[in-house]
Amino acid sequence: MVANTLIVDDEPDIRELLTITLQRMDVPSKAAADLDEARRLLENEAFDLCLTDMRLPDGDGLELVEYIQQNHPDIPVAVITAHGNMETAIQALKTGAFDFVTKPVDLDNLRALVSNALKLAARRSQTGPSIIGESTQIIKLRNTIKKLARSQAPVYISGESGTGKELVARMIHEQGPRADRPFVPVNCGAIPAELLESELFGHIKGSFTGAHTDKQGLFQVANGGTLFLDEVAELPLHMQVKLLRAIQEKAIRPVGADKEQPIDVRILSATHKDLAKMVEAGEFRQDLFYRINVIELKVPPLRERGDDVLLLIDHFLTDLSVSTDSEYLLSPTARKALINYSFPGNIRELENILERAVTLCEGNVIEEEDLQLPENGSFNALEASGELHLEAYLTSIERERIIDALEQTRWNKTAAAKLLGISFRALRYRLEKLGLD
Repeated sequence: MVANTLIVDDEPDIRELLTITLQRMDVPSKAAADLDEARRLLENEAFDLCLTDMRLPDGDGLELVEYIQQNHPDIPVAVITAHGNMETAIQALKTGAFDFVTKPVDLDNLRALVSNALKLAARRSQTGPSIIGESTQIIKLRNTIKKLARSQAPVYISGESGTGKELVARMIHEQGPRADRPFVPVNCGAIPAELLESELFGHIKGSFTGAHTDKQGLFQVANGGTLFLDEVAELPLHMQVKLLRAIQEKAIRPVGADKEQPIDVRILSATHKDLAKMVEAGEFRQDLFYRINVIELKVPPLRERGDDVLLLIDHFLTDLSVSTDSEYLLSPTARKALINYSFPGNIRELENILERAVTLCEGNVIEEEDLQLPENGSFNALEASGELHLEAYLTSIERERIIDALEQTRWNKTAAAKLLGISFRALRYRLEKLGLD
C-alpha cells in the first residue's frame, strides 16, 4: 500500500539512508531534523508511520512518541536507539512506541518493521476472535487488547488457570499487523527440558543422536508472526538465558549451527504463577522478566465478572447443542447453582462442567445434580496440595460413567446412549473427546 512516512533524525546521513530504503519499498517520506519541524509536518500532512531517533537537538524521541500518542494516536511510531541500549528501547515501548530498531540500522529489520507498521491501517476495520462478556473488566480488557495490537511490545499476560490467556494472546495477534502470519502457541511446561532448545530454535542434521534431518524450531515456524509462550514460568534457567538472547538480538542459533539466524517474531507470554515472586526466589531471571514484562495484561477470574457467567453458559450450551444435534436447557435450580459457584477453574471449568452435564443428564434438561459441582472442601484440599487436578478429576468421572454404560450394553453405542439418557450423536461426540472411540 502507498503510505507516507515521517523520518525524524538530526543526522543527514541517517535521514538519507532511511529515505532511500523507503523509496525502494515504494513508500514516500518526509524528513525532519528536530522535534519542532516534526510537529509542524504532523500538523500539516497525513502520515502512516513515524521513524524517530531517540536523541534530537531540542528533546528526545520519547517526547515525540508522547506527542503523537496524544494528538495523532493512529500513527505508529518506531524509535531508533543506540546499539545495546535496551532500557531506552523498553521505555519507548512502555510509552507507546510501535517498535524499535538499533543503530547501526539493519535494513532487513527496518523493512520488516515498516511493513508491519503499514499493515495496521488495513487491520483497523477487521475483527477476529473475541472474549465473551459485557462486564466492566472485560470491556476494559478488550479496549486494552486493541491498543496492544497496534504495538510490537512484548506483553506478559497474567491470570489464573482457565481464564482465557491464550484467547487474549490470539486476539492481540489477530487485531495487529501480523494477523496474516502464523500464531504459534507453545506450552513451555509440556516439552521435556532436554528437548526445549531443539523445539524452540530447531536443529541441524547430525547435531545429536536422532537428528536425522534439519528441523525448524517454533521461532522459525512463527517467523513474521507471533510466538505465544504459555506457562513461561516452567522454562529451566539455562533456557531462560537463551530465550533472553533470542529476544534481544532478534536472532536464534539452531542446535549444531555455526551462526545465528535473524528472526522476526512478536513475543507474547503467560503463566498462572507469580513471576515477580519467582524472580525474588531466584527461580526466574530478572533480566528476562524485565524483557517479557514490558507491558502486563491481567485477565480477571470468572468470579469477578458478574453476569458474564450467564452469557458464557448460553454460549457453551449453544455450541454443545449444535455439536450434538440436541437442544439442552438448564433447570432453574441448576442455573442458580452455577451463578452461586465460585469457579476456581474459571472458564475452562465452566465449559467442562457443562460438557459433562450434557453427557449425564436425563433428556434435554440439565438438573443441578448433573452438574456435579465439587464441594468447597474437596477443592481446597486439592489447591492446598499445590496442584489443581480438578479438570482431570471431572473427566475421570465422566469417563467412568460412559464406560459403565458401554459395558452394561456390551459396547452397543445406541443402547449405551439410551441408558445414559443422551442422543447417539452426543455419545459419539463424548467418545471422540475422551479418546474412547
